[in-house]
Amino acid sequence: MAAIAVSAVAMAAGNPFFNYKNWNTPHGTYPFNEIKTEHYMPAFEEGIKQGLQEIDAIVNNPAAPTFANTIEAYERSGELLSIVQGCFYNISNTDTDDEIQQIEMKLVPMLSEYSSSIRLNEGLFLRIKAVYDKRDQLKLRDDQRKLLEDIYEGFANNGANLNKEQKEQYRALSSRLSMLTTQFGQNVLKATNAWTMLVTDENDLAGLSDDTKATLRANAEKKGQTGYLLDLKPTTLIPVLEDCRNRDIRREIWMASNSRCIGGEYDNTQVIIDIVNTRLELAQLFGKRNYAEKSLYKTCAETQENVLKLLDQLRDAYMPTAIEEVKEMQEFARQRGFYAQLMPWDWSYYSKQLKNEKYNLTDDMLRPYFELESVKKGVFGLAKRLYGLTFKENSKIQLYNPEVSAYEVYDSKGKFLAVYYADFHPRDGKRGGAWMNDFRPQYIEKGKDHRPHIVNVMNFTKPVPATDGQEGKPALLTYDEVETFLHEFGHALHGMLTRCHYAGQSGTAVPRDFVELPSQFNENFLGEKEFLDTFARHYKTGEQMSQELIDRIHASATYHAAYACVRQLSFGYLDMAWHTLTEPFAVPAAITTEQAVVDFGNKAMKQVQVVPTIPMTQMEAAFTHIFSGGYAAGYYSYKWSEVLDADAFAVFQAAAKKNGSIFDKQAADSFRKNILERGGTERPMVLYRRFRGGEPTVEALMIRDGIKKK
Repeated sequence: MAAIAVSAVAMAAGNPFFNYKNWNTPHGTYPFNEIKTEHYMPAFEEGIKQGLQEIDAIVNNPAAPTFANTIEAYERSGELLSIVQGCFYNISNTDTDDEIQQIEMKLVPMLSEYSSSIRLNEGLFLRIKAVYDKRDQLKLRDDQRKLLEDIYEGFANNGANLNKEQKEQYRALSSRLSMLTTQFGQNVLKATNAWTMLVTDENDLAGLSDDTKATLRANAEKKGQTGYLLDLKPTTLIPVLEDCRNRDIRREIWMASNSRCIGGEYDNTQVIIDIVNTRLELAQLFGKRNYAEKSLYKTCAETQENVLKLLDQLRDAYMPTAIEEVKEMQEFARQRGFYAQLMPWDWSYYSKQLKNEKYNLTDDMLRPYFELESVKKGVFGLAKRLYGLTFKENSKIQLYNPEVSAYEVYDSKGKFLAVYYADFHPRDGKRGGAWMNDFRPQYIEKGKDHRPHIVNVMNFTKPVPATDGQEGKPALLTYDEVETFLHEFGHALHGMLTRCHYAGQSGTAVPRDFVELPSQFNENFLGEKEFLDTFARHYKTGEQMSQELIDRIHASATYHAAYACVRQLSFGYLDMAWHTLTEPFAVPAAITTEQAVVDFGNKAMKQVQVVPTIPMTQMEAAFTHIFSGGYAAGYYSYKWSEVLDADAFAVFQAAAKKNGSIFDKQAADSFRKNILERGGTERPMVLYRRFRGGEPTVEALMIRDGIKKK
């Protein structure tokens, strides 16, 4: 009754979430100008209440269970809650503050209890099982059968077949795990934001570009300080590690980044132990050996043995070359008067110098050709050339932050396809990294195709404001930032092009080792002259990127590819080590929790370690992907998807040799229809084989990385 009373007050106060079906906004987009922080909790409470009422209506339906009155009804339930979540969790990642974080922590037990009360609802599961048991007699489309199987397995894998006592255990463990993973992510964000370093002598920043120093100076001014303020955001961390000649500063910022959340106010080491032990307890509640076994059953890989087989195969293929790359780097440093062993904070610095010497290619040489507005035209233009899409900015679409842009997306026939939000630059309250999300997924109901609202969030180099005696500059991206844009835009295309009946199957609702295929596939075009020619022009002169410069980009494409591969493998091995534990992790006697966690991580990564390990540093304490994201026992999926993306792009390369263009319409149509439009309506490898005409191999990846000759 309390929730009803609060909701009534919120409705009377004009809470916009309660009127979501009547929003007078373009395409029903969120009225961000009206949404206030105080609206979230009442809307969550009402959304939970309505969701439970909808479940009760399914359970108490006197009619016999059918696909329509049980499976489809369940799939359509919880609409208000989905609307509120779609808004809140994007804001909590892009514009958080203390109040938002407090709400987030309050929501964890509420949403965990909501989910558990549905997943453990015996009456609901009995109706779902009744339909599932008759699935062979029902005349279902492929996507309907897949939906039925996924829902049944989702309930079975989340406790529906457990006894009463086990269900209570499951409920408690799920709630605890939600709290722990939220705490982990918040600790990482707080620790990242808490660290700064003021440099007062510009000579200590020798090697950094004028643009980077201007950004650091602006950081200091914003905090009322004089000098150059370093932080742990990628736009500071990366250029300092790559360009700063002062080794002490490189060491300090590397140490700060790699010791985040190991001890101190935002310690995550005990949180990690609690997370993995809770996940193990959950898995064993279901009779599984470990969490990986429970987690992998719906993926392309299916088993931990298949995951480790891939990691080992790539380790054996790439490690010899990676070791040679390190030896080459060490010799290069010696030739420049550095006789000590290369340490982790030296790698990016000397790697960039060696790359520049080999290929005479620097970020500063490329940035002028990658002005953000031009890059946007290029990325949008790629979508037009491959899939016929056009993007039109609409100033009437309300924004959650003034820095965001919003576009209407249309297909080749001029039909509305999606809303696309782009959020490019770092700011306080925004977590690091880059991602794609949907505010609203796509689905078809009663013959109406509800098109998706998609957002890409990045943390790219900001424009440099003009100061006394110094000209301002627009946002000039690095090559890596352009590649990141293409990556996240590949996810966005997966979300925008989808054509599915059910929201639970649309867009990126696919196994995690398949979801990176469209994103990583999209990156491949950046290495193609035909694509670069469409947008890469000097922001001042309009001059096109020269063939000679493009040739150097091509030549450098495989630079340290082996090192990059084994680094990714190290993260995969670390993830699998934590999630293939069959006994609870216990801290050995006579050492601290922090030391135990660091030692475990170092041991897991040792087989692919090619640079020295540093005492009491480990990236796992800030490894949000596996401890607060959706990649637990799934980080391998980046390499799994990389095998697929290289194999898929080989189709376009073969077409280019035949017809002279990498923008092959036949290949693009097949990729769109068989991969991008289909979402999770069929098993992912069925979709891939339909596109490719056969099984993928690692050959295309090894050729692309220069490990194997054509």
